[in-house]
Amino acid sequence: MKTKNEHWLKKSYQKATLETKLLVVDQILNGQLSRSAASKKYDVPRTTITYWLRKYSTLMQQNIGMSKNDQIKKLKEKIEELEFVKDFQQDIIADMELITGVDMSKKSLPKTLAKEIEQKKKNRLKESGSMSVLGLVNKLSTKDSKHNKNNK
Repeated sequence: MKTKNEHWLKKSYQKATLETKLLVVDQILNGQLSRSAASKKYDVPRTTITYWLRKYSTLMQQNIGMSKNDQIKKLKEKIEELEFVKDFQQDIIADMELITGVDMSKKSLPKTLAKEIEQKKKNRLKESGSMSVLGLVNKLSTKDSKHNKNNK
């Protein structure tokens, strides 16, 4: 215990083993402990724990075998895949809205997505002409009306 005259003395710590360091880093990265809690539990300064995290977390990443560039590349590929799926789903919704005439996206989707779908619908009408898309709707409705006339 320090006396009043020794308040300026630095606290001494025992040297931690590699296993302890890796255990502390693992517990912090997995969310089991905070840095402060680990500092108190293992009697190690927080700055030392921060140093361990920097040093050993990169070591763990190297053991996994995936560099940051590989991780970035993989994430970019995943983003491209998800954007493709989103565009595909929006195309389907736009087509269904054109065929049925019901604006489903405005009622159930966020505004930004609803605007994107509305733009896709406009582009579809420009590309194929409003008559071909609407003609499909009219053909369906005329078949229904002929079917109804025959049943009467």
